[in-house]
Amino acid sequence: MSDARTHGDLTPDLLGTPVWHDQRVQAAGIPVYDVPLVSVGGGLGSFSLVDVLRIQGVAASSIRVLSSRDAPWQSWEYLTRVSQLPAGERIRSDAGARPDNIWGFPSYALHEAWRDRSPKLVLQVLGEPLLGDFFSPRAATVFETVRREADRISYWRMLAKGQVRMVRRRAGGGYFTVLTPPHGTSPTKRVAIRSRYVHLAVGYPGLKFLPDLQEFRETHNDYHRVVNAYEPHEHVYETLKSRPGVVVVRGAGIVASRVLQRLMEDRERHGLQTQIVHMFRTFVTGAHGTGAFMRRKGGDGWAYQAFTLPKSAFGGQLKAQFRRAGGERRAALSKTVGGTTTPRLRRWQEQMRRGRQGGWYHPFQAVVDRVEPSPDGRLVSLTRSDDGRLGRYVSDFIIDCTGLEADMPEHRVLADLLEHGGARRNGAGRLTVGENFAVLGAESGDGVLYASGAATAGNHYPAVDSFLGMQTAALDIAADLAARGFCSRLGPVRSTGQWLKWARGRPV
Repeated sequence: MSDARTHGDLTPDLLGTPVWHDQRVQAAGIPVYDVPLVSVGGGLGSFSLVDVLRIQGVAASSIRVLSSRDAPWQSWEYLTRVSQLPAGERIRSDAGARPDNIWGFPSYALHEAWRDRSPKLVLQVLGEPLLGDFFSPRAATVFETVRREADRISYWRMLAKGQVRMVRRRAGGGYFTVLTPPHGTSPTKRVAIRSRYVHLAVGYPGLKFLPDLQEFRETHNDYHRVVNAYEPHEHVYETLKSRPGVVVVRGAGIVASRVLQRLMEDRERHGLQTQIVHMFRTFVTGAHGTGAFMRRKGGDGWAYQAFTLPKSAFGGQLKAQFRRAGGERRAALSKTVGGTTTPRLRRWQEQMRRGRQGGWYHPFQAVVDRVEPSPDGRLVSLTRSDDGRLGRYVSDFIIDCTGLEADMPEHRVLADLLEHGGARRNGAGRLTVGENFAVLGAESGDGVLYASGAATAGNHYPAVDSFLGMQTAALDIAADLAARGFCSRLGPVRSTGQWLKWARGRPV
């Protein structure tokens, strides 16, 4: 490594200091670049805020998006693909929730109906959910429309590639965001972006494995037979095509339903003999919940809900209740309306019915104590039920479909923010933010650190990890920035003019 690149790095003095002075950064040889607003993440959360700000008149030169991703949909596309939701399949999202269109009109249903010359899609929306399943867009439609909007708002001019190391408060106000550029693109190891405003939209900290499965993988160095649904595991399906096998599926959410659908479709399409053992931690037998208006449908082990949260959580009475509630009441509401759910789709229900009748799909409730290898090189899941009965299930593969929610300290930027940036956790273990999505405790003079997405769960807005949730956060952040004089307000005249530009595909 060259002397220049070694010199332009973080020093022990900077690492141990929560508030940085300009002179100390310069003394470390780290180049400093000035830009008014930085968004860290580069996913759909960053894209949503950038889109709103550009529509509200902020110049592209005033924004930098710091990301290791090439495109805002890249991470989401990867997760949907490996969790058995390829581009041509429909996702779990409302027709009007469009990351590329803050107005929500025309909806994805109208968009696809026009493009495909299919009025049936419009009729489906008009009749949902009584006459048919809820409409949801294809993943490919989301990729296509976000790419179009990214081109329209000059997103690529704002993107700066690299790995964000930390965000530290600056003496006198604002922040330093430290970026490690791609190798060979900078004479120093780090660069710092000095800004008045910072926005964090870093997504989930990482994969969350069930403890017994994590222990097995680490003890036996086996990452082939025990897999997470959010990591590449196509080899499982390919192996089952070559010989009969048994698969244990653990989880009860949308990803578990997609994995089951893939296993069942492969079985039927290729005439396979795959046996599916489905272990539920909680086995739902019917409608459940509290009160007359807080109940959801359920059965056969599953809790059914069209979207991740009831629609009123996105913009109705439930959203208003969360905004008014205190910490304890908010936690109770989260527990009531949250939890693991999946849509009740007719095609998938029929597949499960045939599997139960045919004796090759075996759903049941159990708690897994541990997983160990069998003498013949397979996997043994040792379980116990609520009534104390012990079980022993031998399988060829285990697919963990239990989620993405690793703890915040597992993400480098969030961990540093908690330790040095003044941020604090809320009751859900996520960042505490105000109603404008400013991270409480992380203020720096006239500078503000905002956050949106999964890292802000458990605050005043319940649906943060959704297309509409990210847009809601973006609009609230932009409104706060407008009040601070950073951009224009989105009034009716400007909004109408900008929608017409959007509809015609004209630059902002």
